[in-house]
Amino acid sequence: MWVLLRSGYPLRILLSLRGEWMGRRGLPRSLVPGSPRRRYRKEALPAAEVPVLPVTATVIRQYLRTHGIPFQDGHSCLRAPSPFLGASQLKDQTGKTTSFSLFIDKTTGRFLCMTSLAEGSWEDFQASVEGRGDGDREGILLGEAPEAEDIEEIRRIWDRAVPLWELPELEEAQLTRVMFGLTKVTDDTLRRFNVRYLRPARSLIFPWFSPGSLGLRGLKLLQAESQGDRVRYVETTIPRPGAYHNLFGLSLISRRDTEVVLTSSELDSLALNQSTGLPTLALPRGTGCLPPALLPYLEQFRRIVLWLGDDLRSWEAAKLFARKLNPKRCSLVRPGDQHPCPLEALNRGLNLSRILRSTLPAWHKSIVSFRQLREEVLGELSNVEQVAGVRWSRFPDLNRFLKGHRKGELTVFTGDPLGNHCLESVFNPPAGPTGSGKTTFISEYALDLCTQGVNTLWGSFEISNVRLARIMLTQFAVGRLEDQLERYDEWADRFEDLPLYFMTFHGQQSIRTVIDTMQHAVYVYDICHVVIDNLQFMMGHEQLSTDRIAAQDYIIGAFRKFATESSCHVTLVIHPRKEDDDKELQTASIFGSAKASQEADNVLILQDRKLVTGPGKRYLQVSKNRFDGDVGVFPLEFNKSSLTFSIPPKSKARLKKIKDDNGLVAKKPSSGKKGAAVPQNSETCSNEAPNPYQPDPSKLSR
Repeated sequence: MWVLLRSGYPLRILLSLRGEWMGRRGLPRSLVPGSPRRRYRKEALPAAEVPVLPVTATVIRQYLRTHGIPFQDGHSCLRAPSPFLGASQLKDQTGKTTSFSLFIDKTTGRFLCMTSLAEGSWEDFQASVEGRGDGDREGILLGEAPEAEDIEEIRRIWDRAVPLWELPELEEAQLTRVMFGLTKVTDDTLRRFNVRYLRPARSLIFPWFSPGSLGLRGLKLLQAESQGDRVRYVETTIPRPGAYHNLFGLSLISRRDTEVVLTSSELDSLALNQSTGLPTLALPRGTGCLPPALLPYLEQFRRIVLWLGDDLRSWEAAKLFARKLNPKRCSLVRPGDQHPCPLEALNRGLNLSRILRSTLPAWHKSIVSFRQLREEVLGELSNVEQVAGVRWSRFPDLNRFLKGHRKGELTVFTGDPLGNHCLESVFNPPAGPTGSGKTTFISEYALDLCTQGVNTLWGSFEISNVRLARIMLTQFAVGRLEDQLERYDEWADRFEDLPLYFMTFHGQQSIRTVIDTMQHAVYVYDICHVVIDNLQFMMGHEQLSTDRIAAQDYIIGAFRKFATESSCHVTLVIHPRKEDDDKELQTASIFGSAKASQEADNVLILQDRKLVTGPGKRYLQVSKNRFDGDVGVFPLEFNKSSLTFSIPPKSKARLKKIKDDNGLVAKKPSSGKKGAAVPQNSETCSNEAPNPYQPDPSKLSR
């Protein structure tokens, strides 16, 4: 995000006008603050009732050959004649050769017919080829049409919007260009991309046209909001983000185009196309996700350049997307001071064509010297905070030790074995004191990251998804919804907008099935964080050995390999071995051999045996941190009404008592070692104000 102060308008004038701009009068229904009007079901990753062989490119090719279906091998899809077309439609425009208009994803087997817009799973395609599909199912295969309410709202907003250059007041047009950074984007560019402006909502409107026609399928509204001395852009899509699959600029792509530049925002796409004349497409969800449903539209390009942003998160997303698109045809623009976002580069007067000539290939056979790593090392040294990962907002002390949440790491989490049984007492409180366990803490730990845009997949084998979702929704609302059921729909709609998915497994599962599901989720939903609760539920299915220790080592090795190869963070919950009541849990207390702690990048232990000052008071111990070695403990206090953990007051005295009475830290002179770090961190913690992490309804967008 950036602020461009052009045409002599200082920031204080722009921000004062914003209060008038963002009035409720005339806002479309999707932008009016308050409870959203529509509710949607959250997707869940299905559990296979019977073993299903995974779909691979080899299986798809063999099936097509067996049934005599010709096909062409593409970058990420196979192309074949569509069984959903009549004989007259199976020819191309010349009428001589067969039209290969059906695209089959090599990884998932899902298909899309470009002509009829029929789409479905690999099983749907097999049923159609073998004549097992019924008429009702054939109708379902046709592309999902927008809901009637969405169609009405789309048309109403589009008719009220006007081209930016047709605004009656010149000053309003200039201020709008400044707020959105469009001072150097010409009217011809805006006209070519059919961009409009909605005056009542003070939003830019980007249309989504149906392929091959000018029919409107959806809209994206972009608002500019002040955030300190910067401007933050807020997006609203119709239909909902999960069904909004618009490659902005696709209607301008010719069949002869063989090169395209992908950007993370529509504004960058406008600037890049105007400056270089190259075909450009904007991804519908930015750096968050590249839906596989869009891959068929990118098959025609021999070279794809990904210019997604100017930070490390954009760089990681570009490398991840290149793997989907076939890295052999992808090139990446490395973020840096001289390689900002395309819109910022245009406003700074940089040569965008020269930047594109300096792109790096996304694929190489091997690294032969430090030369290939040189720029990567410089990027990590120049972006220390971004390299550290996504920081927690609810657990500032966790940032102090781990520095952040990073992709490709394995975190092992353990704690008091009695904690999970206390979860029942949270919803059915007895007369005595209650507590909370590992599942409650790890759900808030993951929810914190998910609210910051980390795509999360939950695998809860111990408690049902309904119960887990109830816990997370209570933590999200920071209060008991049982006492305010009239606000349930409001919080539930906001909770649905989070990039959160659940495996529907329950009880013992095979590690192979779980890993296949995780790989599918990474490919389809661009999952960055997988939570497995817990490892013991996968050990009963392994027939490798009667030795449970060997089976556990194999499972941990599989998760370690998945995290590294998929660049996805895996949080693995493992129960501890039985310990005496008067002993603290340690790294060696993790059930099994030492492989769990050896393979893990981080080891977290939820301790509570030594805190006898009151019920619900615990502390979290970071006993391993491979990133920079900082370890230590910090106190937590459980809030029964919201099921959340927070930093208790007077934590310095509490930690000092633990150290003196129970000997958690050896009595050595303060020398900056691990033992000396505990009171320093707790002192900082005691001076902080309570963390205001309750979501602000006025700032939540769909």
